[in-house]
Amino acid sequence: MAKRSRLRSVLVLVALVLGIGAAMQGIEAWTRSRLGAQVAASAKPGDIFMIASVTCTYCAAARAWFNANQVPFTECFIERDERCAAQYNALMAPGTPVMVVRGLRLLGFNAQVVADALAGA
Repeated sequence: MAKRSRLRSVLVLVALVLGIGAAMQGIEAWTRSRLGAQVAASAKPGDIFMIASVTCTYCAAARAWFNANQVPFTECFIERDERCAAQYNALMAPGTPVMVVRGLRLLGFNAQVVADALAGA
């Protein structure tokens, strides 16, 4: 009888942990989609400029996020465009991507930071 009680307790605990994990993933997905809609609504063409590198996986992730959320942005590649490389050097960036959001330089890609920059925060 004690073994059954322990087994039941373990199973309840496992179910609880799995339920909490699923709920957290659901909340995170909802927050991400809401953030995408917020950025798409506040970004106008020309507001977001991304200086990228052809081999940069973070640049690819940012590009995919912008496209998936229909956020207008422009980008250039430092390996393909001399003006882009000059802008990159002038910003003294340590890596790519470099986002310029309404004139504000942001290093790397973080959707929340882009949203905050668009909001003037």
